[in-house]
Parts: sequence; C-alpha cells; structure tokens
Amino acid sequence: MNHMEIASSQNSEDLPPLLLKAVEEVIAGKYLNAFLDILHFQSTNAWTPDMLKKIMGYFHDQEVIFTTSTLQISIKNNLENLLNQPKQLLSDFQQTDHQQFQTAMKFLFSSKKHHLELGSVVLDLDGIRERVFQSPGINRTLFLITLEKCFVTLSAMECVDILSQILRVSSVSYLQPAIISNLPKDLQEDAFRNLSVVFKDLYDKTTANAQRALYDWMKQILQKSYSASELNESASWVSAENLWILGRYMVHLPLEEIMKISLTEIKQFISYDNATKQLDTVYDITPELAQAFLERINSSGFDMRNTSTIYRQGHSKWMLEPFAKRLGLLVCFYDDMGEMEATVARVLLHQMIKCNHLRGFQAEVHKLKAQLLDIAMQNQTLNDTLGSLSDAVVGLTSGQLESLSPAAVHNAISTLNQVSGWAKDQIMVLSSKYLTHEKVLSFHNISQMGALVTGISTQSFYSMNPKELSQVIRGTLSQYASDLSPAQQHGILSKMIAPRDFPSSVTDIQGAFFKEVSLSALWKETGFNSSMMKEKELRRSQALYLYELLSKKTAPADLLSTGQLVKGVTCQQIERMSTDSFLNHFRLFEKHLELLSPYQVNCLAWKFWMDSNTSIPPFLLSVLPAQYLESVSDSLCVPFLISLGKTELDLLILDSHKKNAVLQKVQECLNGSIDDEYDVDVLGNLICHLPPAAIRGGMSLQAMAAALHQFKFCHQLSHEQKTEIKSRLIELYGSPRNWTAETTLDIGPFIALLTKDELNVLAEKFPDTILQIAKMAGPAPLPEEFLSTVFETVHNSTVLIAASNHGTGCIGIRAPSSDEIIKLGEANAFWSVQELQCMGTDTFIKNVELLGTVTGFNKSQLIALKEKAKQVWGMLPDWKKYHIISLGYIALALNESEIRELDLNSIDTVAALSQQTEWTPDQATSILQGFLEDSSQTVNELKSFHLAGLGANLCALNTTDIKSIRITEFSAVVSRVGMLTCSTPLLQEFKKMAESVFGIATGWNSSVMHEIGTIAGGLHEEELKALDKDLMPYFQPAAIRHIPAEIFKVLSPEQIANLGPENAAMVTKLQSQYLSALQLQSLQLALDGARTSIQDAQEGAGTTQSMPTPVSSCADGFSAGCSIWLCALFILHPTF
Repeated sequence: MNHMEIASSQNSEDLPPLLLKAVEEVIAGKYLNAFLDILHFQSTNAWTPDMLKKIMGYFHDQEVIFTTSTLQISIKNNLENLLNQPKQLLSDFQQTDHQQFQTAMKFLFSSKKHHLELGSVVLDLDGIRERVFQSPGINRTLFLITLEKCFVTLSAMECVDILSQILRVSSVSYLQPAIISNLPKDLQEDAFRNLSVVFKDLYDKTTANAQRALYDWMKQILQKSYSASELNESASWVSAENLWILGRYMVHLPLEEIMKISLTEIKQFISYDNATKQLDTVYDITPELAQAFLERINSSGFDMRNTSTIYRQGHSKWMLEPFAKRLGLLVCFYDDMGEMEATVARVLLHQMIKCNHLRGFQAEVHKLKAQLLDIAMQNQTLNDTLGSLSDAVVGLTSGQLESLSPAAVHNAISTLNQVSGWAKDQIMVLSSKYLTHEKVLSFHNISQMGALVTGISTQSFYSMNPKELSQVIRGTLSQYASDLSPAQQHGILSKMIAPRDFPSSVTDIQGAFFKEVSLSALWKETGFNSSMMKEKELRRSQALYLYELLSKKTAPADLLSTGQLVKGVTCQQIERMSTDSFLNHFRLFEKHLELLSPYQVNCLAWKFWMDSNTSIPPFLLSVLPAQYLESVSDSLCVPFLISLGKTELDLLILDSHKKNAVLQKVQECLNGSIDDEYDVDVLGNLICHLPPAAIRGGMSLQAMAAALHQFKFCHQLSHEQKTEIKSRLIELYGSPRNWTAETTLDIGPFIALLTKDELNVLAEKFPDTILQIAKMAGPAPLPEEFLSTVFETVHNSTVLIAASNHGTGCIGIRAPSSDEIIKLGEANAFWSVQELQCMGTDTFIKNVELLGTVTGFNKSQLIALKEKAKQVWGMLPDWKKYHIISLGYIALALNESEIRELDLNSIDTVAALSQQTEWTPDQATSILQGFLEDSSQTVNELKSFHLAGLGANLCALNTTDIKSIRITEFSAVVSRVGMLTCSTPLLQEFKKMAESVFGIATGWNSSVMHEIGTIAGGLHEEELKALDKDLMPYFQPAAIRHIPAEIFKVLSPEQIANLGPENAAMVTKLQSQYLSALQLQSLQLALDGARTSIQDAQEGAGTTQSMPTPVSSCADGFSAGCSIWLCALFILHPTF
C-alpha cells in the first residue's frame, strides 16, 4: 500500500460511518441522500471543527476538487434543482433508505432547526422548508412518496399525521380515485380512525369521484370486522360506530343499505353526543336518503309526532327541542305532517334554520317550512307566534309583515336578528316596525337588529347622534357595511365627519366605511399614523395621499405591512429606495401583490432589474418589455412558470400582444407539451390562458384529468378554449350517456358545453345534479342550451297546475309556481309572456325579488311582470317604497310617465333604482325629476348622501343644475361622481366643480387625479397638455376612455409613454386613429412596460448580454437590430 492509499484509508477511517456514507453520496451525485444523512448525523452527534477538514481531505484523496465554498454552493444548487424538478425529486426519494426517509419527514414536519452548520458551510433549512411547501409539484411528490414509503418505514400513526399535514397545506386534488385505491387497507384501528378524521375534514375540498372512492376505501376496512356469513341480504355492516366513523361519507350509503341498518344501532347512533355535529354537516344529502334515515330513526322508537313519546324514550328524559336538534340536517326533510301539534312544528322550524347550508333542494325546504308555518300558527295570531317561527318568517309576505304590531317585532327581535335570506322588502318592513317601537335610533337598539340594520333609512342614520354612530359602525354595522347603499353609507359619514368632530371620529371609521371618506376630508386631519390603517379599506387615491403623508415620519416597513397602504406607493418612491431597503421590503410588496396596480408591478420589476437582476422574481420579467423574456433560461423555466402561475395574468398584463409573447415563452418552457399532473401543478393559474391548440394537441389525457379542477376556476375562457375542453372531456370520460352522477358533478359548469341532446340525457338521469350545477355556476352567463335544459328539467318534473281565476286568457295556461321559480334561477327567463301574465298573486308576491334578479328576461317579459305588479299592488302612486325596491330589473320596464307616477320621495328608493345601469336618458331624467319633485328639493339643497344615492342618474342633470350643487356636498362624493360615465359637457362642468375643491387642474397631484376618476375626461386641451408626465399613470383607467379623441391627441409623446400599461390598454381605437406615428410609438412603449427614461433604458438594456444592444440612432425605417420601443425612446429624447 503506497503513501496516498494509506492517507486515504486513514481519512476514511477517521470519518464516522454515516458521514463517510454522505461524502461518498456527494461524490456519486446523490445530493438528497447526502443531505439527509448529514441531517441525521447532526441530530445525534456533536459536530467537531476537524470534521469538515477530514471531509475535505477525503475529497482530495478521491481527487474530487472541492473547497468549502464550492461544496456549499454545490449542495445548495443541487437541492435547488431538485426543488425545481419534483418528478426527479420523487425518483430520488424512492432511492432513499428507511433512515433517510424518516429523517426527511422529521426535518419537514417536526424539526425546529433553522440552519445546518457544518463549520463554515451553512445551509438555510427554514428557506428549504418554505420552498418545499410553496411548490405545488413538491407537495404532490411528498404526498405520493408518503403513501409509497411511509407505512413501511414509520408507524402508522406517524404516517397518518404526516399525510394530514401534507394534505392540509397542499391541493387536495392529489386525492384522485387511482391514488385512493392505493391507500393501505390493513391499518390499525387508531390509525384508520385518525386518517378517516383527516378525510372527513377535507370532504368539501375533494371531488365527487374522490369522495366516492374514499367511501369505498372506508367501507372496505369497516366491513373486515364482519364475517361473510354476517353480511347477508338482511344484515348490514353499518353499526352505530361505523356511522360515526363514516362521518359525512354516510351520504354515500346506498338507500337499500340504510334500510338494513339495525334499529338498535340507529337508536344508539342518534343518542351519541357527537351525532348532532355530524348530521349538521351532511350538506349534500338527498331527500331520499334523509327520509330513509328518518324512517329508521322513527322505527327505532322515536316518534316525532308524539310529544309524550319524545319525553319518555327508554330510561332517558328526552326534551323535545334537544331531540329535534339531534336530527341535524335530516330535519330539513321531515315530511310526516299528519296530526302534528303546533308545538312540534315550532320546534322543527327552529331547527330548520340550519337548512340554508344544504347544497340543493331549497325549494323543497321552502315548501316544508311553509307547511310547518301553517301548523305552528294554528289558532294563534302572527303577533303571538312571530318569535317562535325561526327563519320560516322569511316565507311571510311583506303584506303579512305589514300586519304585525311594532311591539311584536320588538319582542321577536332576538329571533329575527339571527335569520338570513331576507328579501329587501321584508327587511324594510321589519326595520320600520322595530324602530317605530323604539322611537329613538341608538347604538343599543341597532345592535339588536342583525341583518335588519340594512333596512334603516338614510334619513334615520343621518338623524342619529354622531357619538352613537361612531359606536354603531364599529359594531353591528361593520359586518353589514357592504350591504348598505351608497346613500346610507354617506348618510352615516356626513353626520360623523363634521369639521369639529372629524379629528376624533376618523379613528372610529373602519373597514369599508373608511373607503367612502373623501380625499378633501382627509386633508383636514393631522393625526394619522400607520397603526390606524390596519383596519381600514382604502381607495387608491386615499392610499396615495396617506402613504406620502406618513412616509415623512414612518419607516417603509411599517407602512407596507399595513397592507392597504401599498396601493399608494408611487414609482418615484420605489425608485428612491436604496437597493438594500428595496430587497428587504420586497416581500411586503409580494405579499400584497393583488392590491398593486399593473403600473406599480412594472415599477417594481424595473427597480429589481436595475438593482439586482440576478435575483429578480421570475414573474416580474413578464411585465418588462417582451425581449426581457429572453433572460428566462431553461434553468429558470420552472421558477418562472410557478411564480407566474400564482398571479392573475389578466391583472398583470393587459395588452394582448404582450400577453401572447408571455404565453409563447410559457409554451417554450413546457417544450410544447403538458405531459402529466406535475406540469399542471407548475402552470397554476396559467392553465386559464393556454391557447386552444395546446389544449387540443399539447396536453395528455393524464394531464387533462388534473387540469379539469383548475379549469373550473377560470372566469374568462374563450369560446375556442371551451370547445377544446369539451372535446377532451369526451375523450377522457367517454359519452355523457355513460357518465355517473359523480363524474357529472365533477365536470360541473363544463356540462354547459354539451349539445342539447347530451344535456337532455344527463338531465333525465341526474336532474338534481343538473340543478345543483346550475346553482353553483359563477358570474359568467350560462349558455342558452343549458338554461333551456334546466327549465325543461324543472318544468317536466312538476305536477301540472293550471292557472286559476286569472281571467279567461289564462284558461289552460300553466302558471309558474314558487317551487319552480326557486329552482330555476336564471332559467326563469324561459317562461313565456303568457305564463308570466298568468302567475298567481301569492306566487308573484313571494318571488318578485328573485324574478327581479333574472338578467335574461327580454323586454316583453319585463313588461308582463311590470303589469303583474300593477295588478297585485294597485295603481303606481299607491306603490310603497319596498315594492319599488323589490322590482330589481323589472323596474326597467317602467316608462317615463310611469316613473313620474311613483312616489320617489325617499333617496333609498332612488338609490335602489340607481343600481340598474340600463336606464335610458329619458328614464334617468324622470327618476331625477321625480325625486326632486316628490322630496320638494332643488339641486342646490341636495346633500352628499342624495348625490351618492342618485348615482348614474346625476348624468341627467344639465350644466346649469351642476353649477348649483353645493361645493361642500360635492366634495364628499367626488370619488362617487368619478365613477359615472356622463357626457363630455357634464364632465367638463364636474371638472370645474372639482377645481373648486382641489384647486386648478394644472396643480393637481397623483391622489387628486385618481380621486376624480372619469371627471378627468372633462379636462380641456391646454389643461391636458400642461399636466406633468409623471401624473399620467394616475388617471383612472376608465377616465382615459372618456377623454374625447380630438382632445386626447394633444398629449405629447412623452406624456403618452408615461401612461403606464393599464392606462395605455384603455386607449380606444378611435383615440388611436387621431395619434401621430410618434405618439403611437409612445403608446406602444407604455403597453410594453418600457422605461421612459433614456438613461434607464440604456442601463437596463445593457445590463445583460441576453438583452438587445442599444444603438445610438435609428434610421427612418426600423432595422432588425433596433427595436421599436428603443427607437421611440431616442426619438423622445433627441438630446441623448
């Protein structure tokens, strides 16, 4: 043995076996194994200074060239690469031994160690853990490797705990039927119970197919305790204990299995203390299953109709209400009304308040409540029983509520304030009754009202004591602020924000209320501090003013950590930050990314690029000019996709050309294909922007199965994308004729893409599922074919009830019923005009507000409903305030003369009408004039809350009227007026009013410019030309569209280049047609998110070799080496 061999042998002998193993793994390139061995070694051994020296010596002996710094970098880079390659990480994890796997799980889920220190080699363990749990692909790997290795490596209880933690921090979409089938089936009882609890907690997050698969897995294990001879046609494996273990999965029991459950077992189950909690959560139970359970419960000895029986069950002293409570949501389907006592009916009604949580079948619940309501009120007046009717009172008509005495409402307020689902007219009637009894509006009586506070009139709020109001907005009103109309909000604020009271009141104004405080009011306050901002919502104009004000005396970290104040950070303030300060605070910007404007994000990207382009978060490259995407190397692709997939691309990039360039880079990073679930994980929200061709030919079926869950959250899929999704769904699941109820539910809103024939097949098989999907649909309008299928499904399943006593024109006509109207929702648009005309009076009264929300009614249908309202409520002058408010869209059918007949004395009535945006100019004029005449006011007498309540109807004013508005009142609602889309002459007049508040237009700053909104569309040519270029990004986007094209053209190229991406995207085609070539180049600069300072552009373009090289001049025709945006910059700054 020579000298070198002896030395090598000595070094290896000096190293502990585990460290030697780790070193050899590093040499072999098995960095994960080495990392885990070192972690384990350090957890059980003390690290001595000479160990690193021995390790380096061993490397040297093996002719492996490492220094301590290159070793640290190598380990860090390899771990980093693994975190960007979750499939490779899965493979590497599969090669770990038992001890290494156990160390990995301990490190991830129970270790408190922050750093790994090996002499001078230091690894950030917290950073690694954070990266692991923030990466969707890594979470999938952890889930899969835990299922594969954990149960053969660790104890079952430990594995259940680990699985629980992984599932709670990651996407439960990993729980697919194929994966669930591999769950261990030989778990010990405690481990099985604990894992079952995890799956019960995650029930709502799993797909319908996964729920069914988990039920099958649980059933398989639970049945093991029964011998084959015990499980016969008449015996059931479902014991009381098994029902409890199943939890919410009990809704997957077949009907025949429920009917086989032993009466002894069902009786025992219903007696469990926790049975109520379980039955309270079976939100997706069907009427058939619920009634089967009720039948078994009743057969076991509990007779719900017989109060005395309920009192003396067995050896227990059951009280009626506690027993009814034990039924949970089963009570929502109790249908045995024979000889029921009023006491029992009231108890059942009290328990049925929870039925609003059911996923469907609300029409059936409404019907049952109505029946119980009739029984509960037998031989008693409504005044006497009101407090005992629970939320069944929602079924009372406004006429019935009108008959109540104020004392009865006062006495029942503790019940009424817990009820949800009120219609607006009901709220108004009950609020009026309650306050009539109370006489004076105070903090105490408002705090008793719950949701009924939204029925308090604006004038009543305005009449309150300011000190009482300050208490109210911190109490009950705070949770209902968003339900108040603009008129109500400003009625409250105008009373609170009096000049002498404002300094002491501003700290009391929290949440959404603060968002309505005017900018001019903020100017008068000097006592702001950053801590006040944490509980307030801010408009961007408020944030711009307050950030600038507070930044003079408060550190950036304190301001940015408030959240809402990030809206007010300007580009100049970002640029003035030192590099260290910016990098230290960037996490606060990133945390509140959804609050930032596209312009602010662009500023952050440029700041990062200029100060630290090597560490720029990859998603920020997408908002820089398209050529900067070239710096996304192959190694950066995964971080780029993950970070971009966590954002909302439509909010980040508004220019379609720019977005296409980004999506092209995404395709390049994916190598043109989406192969599996891991690629879907990485894409995140980007999946919503995949081009149709990528969905059609670039996505495997395996990936499509995982992508379906993501596609459901996409709100703006194009018709072409939807067409391809539909095609892939058929490819994945086969013909809709063969779909199960679970598959239909999982496909969800995408069933609307099917043909009418395919929809009819599903509707025939699963009518309740179709209705449930229709109810769950988002804000996007549903296709006509789908709504038509929903209508036919409901129409055909309802017993024919011909219209009666509605005139000869209704003979043989089928009139809509309440049940049908509730089930149909938007599909009510398919009732014929004649059917609507023949609707029963009671049906109309109970459902007018719901019908008023249907957007699909045509003009003839709306007129038919308006005429029905006249028939039911009488002459127009006799209509009460709550009648008008409940009309919703139906009010649009009122013509100008009819509007003038209405009693529009109340600003609350007008505010409700103002919520409709489709009024014609003549209708708006009638509303405005009707309010002024009926309230006996002139424009000069209008208060701020009147202006806020009038809303878009203010556009019916003439220029003379606008001049007469009082400045003090106007100043309080400038931001509200700035949301209106009035004509240019009116905007010009409002601009003059704004100058009376904020000074001459040429002196406005960023906060004022944003505050005035569309009023900026009233600026004259000279005023527009005089604006500083740095103000251009602070126009509200809507304001850009309202600048007349012939005035917009006077903006200089430099001003246009400074519009920012969001405002540049708002420039209309007509405005563009008025621009010169140079102005259009500047517009492209803004759209691209380019720097508008030549010095910045030169520095930015020259920072990396991958960027285009700047040139000193451009020919008249752009050469291949000179980009349009860079040439435009040189043209804009010829002195460069």
